[in-house]
Amino acid sequence: QLQLVESGGGLVQPGGSLRLSCVVSGFTLDSYSIGWFRQAPGKEREGVSCISAADGSTSYAGSAKGRFTISRDNAKNTVYLQMNNLNPEDTAVYYCAAKQRFLATMYAGDYPYWGQGTQVTVSS
Repeated sequence: QLQLVESGGGLVQPGGSLRLSCVVSGFTLDSYSIGWFRQAPGKEREGVSCISAADGSTSYAGSAKGRFTISRDNAKNTVYLQMNNLNPEDTAVYYCAAKQRFLATMYAGDYPYWGQGTQVTVSS
């Protein structure tokens, strides 16, 4: 039973920070690449950041560079997304996803396993 559970979302003011967590079970985290995706109302699901199982290399969407940081703790089977300097455009449901290949991608269609999402709302 492969499961991913996100947490850490909530309401934050512009300029604030949140740290999202994704706890995985049913598989070995270090054998899977992980991506963070988000979907806002009326918009396509988009890749935010990903981390590869092979070497821990990371990628970020242009909107996330310099503000977001993805990391993993294999001992805790947890992947994190630290989000700083949030703005209203970051408001979305954030999803954690896993794929079996060692190389991460930013394409949602490559990921067969998904969490249920956690809501992030940035508003004053």
